[in-house]
Amino acid sequence: MSERPRLTVLSGPSGVGKSTVVAHMRKEYPGVWLSVSATTRSPRPGEQHGVHYFFVSDEEMDKLIANGELLEWAEFAGNRYGTPRAAVLEHLEAGVPVLLEIDLQGARQVRESMPEAQLVFLAPPSWEELVRRLTGRGTESPEVIERRLAAARVELAAEPEFDVTLVNTSVEDVARELLALMNVV
Repeated sequence: MSERPRLTVLSGPSGVGKSTVVAHMRKEYPGVWLSVSATTRSPRPGEQHGVHYFFVSDEEMDKLIANGELLEWAEFAGNRYGTPRAAVLEHLEAGVPVLLEIDLQGARQVRESMPEAQLVFLAPPSWEELVRRLTGRGTESPEVIERRLAAARVELAAEPEFDVTLVNTSVEDVARELLALMNVV
């Protein structure tokens, strides 16, 4: 590989299928490194420290933020999440393609701190399909669904800020397109 890979950021509205696309992509091409976020939330059953997240205390998170050790961070549902900068840079230096799957706020912070990063927006095939996915879980109250839909409208409006838009009509196709954008296939 002649040049160092670029950091690729995948973002898009809640319910668009980011995690599903990333899981499929990593199964097809395990050589892509997915950044592991630090979070102040408690582990859920089955989650492992250092694999799913780095679980940190509020004090540890305060230190990471104060020392500029996070590429981006955000607060969501009362917990903070952030991307450790050093690990991302180490993998890029070693020639390993790095993918961040983060929210809009995080993508904007990465654009500020690493303008050379490639920002990819994952869009739903239609607004109706996104509504169907967000309401189809059947696990959330109407208030929570309404909040998610309001957030999705804001996130969809940010699409022009991204370098590339992929429409999630097929997980396999989008995963392949994402790998091609990352120059790994």
